[in-house]
Amino acid sequence: MKIGILFGGKSFEHEISIVSAISMKKVLKAELVYIFCDYNRDFYLIPTDKINSKRFSSGAYKKDKKLTLKNGGFFQKNMMSEKKIEFDIALNLSHGADGEDGKFASLLEFFEIPFIGPRVEASSMSCNKLFTKMYAKEFGVKTLDYKTLEKSSSRDIDLEYPVIVKPTRLGSSIGISILKNQEELDYALDVAFEFDTQVIIEPFIKGIKEYNLAGCKTDSYKFSIVEEPQKEEFLDFDKKYLDFSRTKRVNEAKLSDKMVEKLQIAFKKLYEPLFAGALIRCDFFVLEDEVYLNEINSVPGSMANYLFDDFNSTIIDLANFLPRCTKVSAQYKYINSIQAAKGK
Repeated sequence: MKIGILFGGKSFEHEISIVSAISMKKVLKAELVYIFCDYNRDFYLIPTDKINSKRFSSGAYKKDKKLTLKNGGFFQKNMMSEKKIEFDIALNLSHGADGEDGKFASLLEFFEIPFIGPRVEASSMSCNKLFTKMYAKEFGVKTLDYKTLEKSSSRDIDLEYPVIVKPTRLGSSIGISILKNQEELDYALDVAFEFDTQVIIEPFIKGIKEYNLAGCKTDSYKFSIVEEPQKEEFLDFDKKYLDFSRTKRVNEAKLSDKMVEKLQIAFKKLYEPLFAGALIRCDFFVLEDEVYLNEINSVPGSMANYLFDDFNSTIIDLANFLPRCTKVSAQYKYINSIQAAKGK
């Protein structure tokens, strides 16, 4: 199987997407075709044997073959013709805006390119922390209490500290602050509002247990191991940047079978039906033996390959169980019947 790795995009998480894409060379056994979207939203075919981080930071990628996107795939223009870039399936590996907010999903669906990744509805919901909480509640998965605050709103809000402030539509811990008292609020909001017009404020519970579980559904559910991330108060951007390059399997959390089952049940409630065709990672809190959703990573860093015993087989299996779009055939019988009724 030949897999097209679609990465980059106009996003605060653009660089992290590059790191994730490069890591795929170590964990996928299939032939890889790298398609890069730069900050200008131009697409380039990056030579697989020459891909490295410096190629992008130096701008050297601009010497690579530029691609156009149209029905059926990506195409490279030659002097008198064009050539289709051949791959069997695309893997959406663009983090943040473009990749996780539905723009890439819309393009791929519109141009009928088969792909692994969240579809439009799943992307629109999961890239927004407020919508994610509402979605979880609707399907019976608990979340911590929260408040939202708009950039234009008054900052005179009553909070019980400590709290954590997060931009609503951003990942990778960008713009996040932990506040121990009221005096820290204004600065934390200024930081968060640099990245978004809305923030979510949640209680910060020191020492709360957090577990990550990735998975997807093919003929049955394929779950990764459960990881208990080792971190300080929270994983900041720099630590996450390094984290996204992981390719070695991590240690499994020491949990009872009953708790693992609880986490898997919560995952299933969140996965279907929106996330069909995607491999996602759900980050959960466990408080007093109850499971709470922290967030859904619809395009997890390095595709959470480090949580799977056999990541390559998981991706290949998923490629064979993608959701099918309803076929729409061209017909104008209603227009013709209306015109006929009018005598035209």
